[in-house]
Amino acid sequence: MMRSLTRLGVDADLVVVASPDVPLHWVQTLKEADGVKVVTVANLKNPYEEQGNFNTRFKLTLNKLYAWSLVSYDRVVMLDSDNLFLQRTDELFQCGKFCAAFINPCIFHTGLFVLQPSMVVFKDMLHELEMGRENPDGADQGFLVSYFPDLLDRPMFHPPANGSKMDGTYRLPLGYQMDASYYYLKLRWSVPCGPNSVITFPSLPWLKPWYWWSWPILPLGLQWHEQRRSSLGYAAEAPAMLIQAAIYLGIMVVTRLARPGLLRLCYSRRSEKSIPFLHTVVKVAALWSMFVAHVVPFFLVPRTVHPLLGWPLYLLGAAALCSIVTGVFLLPALPVLTLLLAISGSLFVMAFPWYSDGVTRVLVLLAYAFCCAPVVWASLTRVVSSLHSLLEREAFFPRLGESTTPLSDSSKAY
Repeated sequence: MMRSLTRLGVDADLVVVASPDVPLHWVQTLKEADGVKVVTVANLKNPYEEQGNFNTRFKLTLNKLYAWSLVSYDRVVMLDSDNLFLQRTDELFQCGKFCAAFINPCIFHTGLFVLQPSMVVFKDMLHELEMGRENPDGADQGFLVSYFPDLLDRPMFHPPANGSKMDGTYRLPLGYQMDASYYYLKLRWSVPCGPNSVITFPSLPWLKPWYWWSWPILPLGLQWHEQRRSSLGYAAEAPAMLIQAAIYLGIMVVTRLARPGLLRLCYSRRSEKSIPFLHTVVKVAALWSMFVAHVVPFFLVPRTVHPLLGWPLYLLGAAALCSIVTGVFLLPALPVLTLLLAISGSLFVMAFPWYSDGVTRVLVLLAYAFCCAPVVWASLTRVVSSLHSLLEREAFFPRLGESTTPLSDSSKAY
């Protein structure tokens, strides 16, 4: 986000309020590579941790209150890291003592707000924390909504043409905090009031736009990564991705070459009564291995890579591990890979760029899932059937001490 602001040429200092928990090399990178001023502050104790609805990820969000202590500045625009700037917003520095946008009809959003620093206000806020001021969510937003309860009744901010600074508190137009959810409904922006300047992503934490899996589930994630690609790049994640890709390709080559050997080693036509318990164990192990093959690569892909790199790496990893499953359990490849093919198809359905609106997109995705479900179920049934057939032929349980070497022609007899 900081580099996107730099690229837009904003006329202001870029300041990061950092707690002592931030690693020193991160601080150095911010200072040297990004040209950011770093203000290190002690963590404010969150007095709302014992609330029943408290979410631990909000534990340190009250550190935002330190923005009021930056008295060397006349105005501060406080930002969350999940903001995506589409254009310069220097006019925000003309706003009053406190300004914020309402995403919720009744509660303003603290992903972006404007303030006039004041040690008097800062100390009063600390006093209110000590007194246990009402805070519905235990985070910075709940506290500030309680501290500025009349903001909903304040006038809308319109920057003066002469560049003068305003006084008092104001509501910011929605264009300064465009909730990505509004975009997903129509798959386009339809915010007629105010400048369409800043996108915010107040979604579930695991669907934030910097995670590779958030796209194409949430289409705007690609815009976020395009901003990062043009500024930070992905050099930090590249070595891990290349190593993973090489390992996956190696696994696929080895399992392909080793498969005939496994067949000769494991297969025996000699009949013997099956052991039901062991057969069940093998079936469960095969199905569990298929599940693991689809899940493990997801967690190995670096979380913040570009989606167009993350998804192919995940699919490659899942295919590689599935090849191990097919080799070890002597399964047909297509039924094992059916779920992976279905996932690939769902990505195409979600990424299809010509939907008229978000509702149509969801309906098409549901229709695709409805059509895929029987196919995936049939593939699992085929896997179990193949395992059962192999077990009945004693493919996995040759007799102990029995040689698997084929008999020579001279030893054959009727």
